[in-house]
Amino acid sequence: MSSLRQKLNAFSIILRSIAITIRDSCLILYISFSRSSVSPRLRFDRRIHRWAKALLNVVNASVQIHNPYKTHLTENHPYILMSNHTSLYDIPLIFEVFPKNSIRMIAKKELFQVPLWGKAMKASEFLAIDRKNSTQAIKDLEMVREKMQDGIIPWIAPEGTRSRDGKLGVFKKGGFMLALQTGATIIPVTIKGAARILPAKTLNFKKHQTVDIIIGQAIDATQYTVATRLQLLKAVQQAIENDLQFTTETSV
Repeated sequence: MSSLRQKLNAFSIILRSIAITIRDSCLILYISFSRSSVSPRLRFDRRIHRWAKALLNVVNASVQIHNPYKTHLTENHPYILMSNHTSLYDIPLIFEVFPKNSIRMIAKKELFQVPLWGKAMKASEFLAIDRKNSTQAIKDLEMVREKMQDGIIPWIAPEGTRSRDGKLGVFKKGGFMLALQTGATIIPVTIKGAARILPAKTLNFKKHQTVDIIIGQAIDATQYTVATRLQLLKAVQQAIENDLQFTTETSV
């Protein structure tokens, strides 16, 4: 693809994605103020999933979900999704994993300051932890715990940033402490192919890519303690590392 054509392609995708996000942000804010016999959270869930699918449709992405370990979620139990992170498209992709559940991203505090989108994120129960302010971080963690008890499933990318080469980076400990404090079960999720749509820190979009999402074997954080939290971290890291080698031929 020529340089000019590539730039026009990127410009078109960005504009359409912004338009979709503005539209769905407005609809989420409308939901937050409107009355309905359907619960606001269920309406938020539906809108978030439509937003995610719309973003993936802009790039004509094909998504294949694999659950080789037959992992399933039970009601009234705390879960945390943890995945590798190679592309901005990991965000809409993660909502494909358990479409009937209330998955919410734990986002950077700064994203909540983005006009319109930030207000929509807050209204629809997206989560944030202010790591620069320890006092606020304690309050934020308590809010996350309350949301988890109420059925929200947080998604965390423990690397903290997008990988440029597809290899797993160093995992940060914060999400694992949250799992220990809430007695959560961690679901490792491996996303393969998102970087082909949009590599980290670039605008090199490629349409018609297939992404494989592998739902890993559940890891019960109650089997670990604060003293053994590094073992928990390594168990999740190893699970994702192993599933990066997943192919349909190796599916169990």
